[in-house]
Amino acid sequence: MSPLPQAIVDTHHHLWSLSAGGYPWLQHGYDAERFILGEYRSLCRDYGPAELRRDIGALPVVASVHVEAERARTEALAETAWLDAVADAHGLPSAIVCWVDLLADDVEQRLDEQLRWRRVRGVRFKPVVAADARASVQGRPGSLQDPRWQRGLRALADRGLLWELRVPYWHLAEAATLVAAVPGLQVVVQHLGLPWDRDDAGLAVWRRGLQALAALPGVHLKLSELGLRDRPWRLAENAPLLADAVATFGAARCLFGSNFPVAGLRIGYGELVAATSQALAHLPDSERRAIWHDNAVALYRLPRR
Repeated sequence: MSPLPQAIVDTHHHLWSLSAGGYPWLQHGYDAERFILGEYRSLCRDYGPAELRRDIGALPVVASVHVEAERARTEALAETAWLDAVADAHGLPSAIVCWVDLLADDVEQRLDEQLRWRRVRGVRFKPVVAADARASVQGRPGSLQDPRWQRGLRALADRGLLWELRVPYWHLAEAATLVAAVPGLQVVVQHLGLPWDRDDAGLAVWRRGLQALAALPGVHLKLSELGLRDRPWRLAENAPLLADAVATFGAARCLFGSNFPVAGLRIGYGELVAATSQALAHLPDSERRAIWHDNAVALYRLPRR
């Protein structure tokens, strides 16, 4: 049994209050067919700091990063304001990744509006993606080929904001091409690049995509959300993926994220930390400490504890 971390920064979680704002996917747009882990009725309730702390239990989570929770897109600023008030009252989240339409004509103004809140560190705005590895969205508005991306990403880089990249594995290589065209951009790839197809062919494409992104010095990788729609969270299956990812990016550019409460559909918080600890047990103490804590403190500009 590998030792548990002494200090954890959870770089990927969500909070919501269904009375404080609109969350279409939780309130009136339920769509298990399209959701990352399938059926999710149990998430259609408030999930605030008390619920997150209950899931964390006695684990030493000393800071956290909230990633936008797909609140109604007209309420992007309201979500940030609500989260900032929650942080003042409850001590978390420590940093905020907000939502901004990076393809909008007024993207600079929208980013500057978000930056009125001191905890904002980055943006998650998802590209249009293909339904699976055999399909294509080549040339569609919002796809990674859309020429508007470069202006939006340049605006992020100019403001020192991160782009939190969330695409399935079959888009990783083309995402690397786009990122390479924006010097100085800092990127965080979410959910290990979503290696959903676990056969040899799918994993080969995933590895090539990770390698293309890892070749860019400003790209980082979240060790988060390895759950699948059709089976339980299995350490024997996921540990080799975590090992491959860390070997590709190096421990200095990897960070832990829970993706709670979503990941809770497949695994408990404590189980997730224990399993991830076991998967990283082969690394030196300093590298494990970097993944669990130090890298996140530096990247998200968090107070040291």
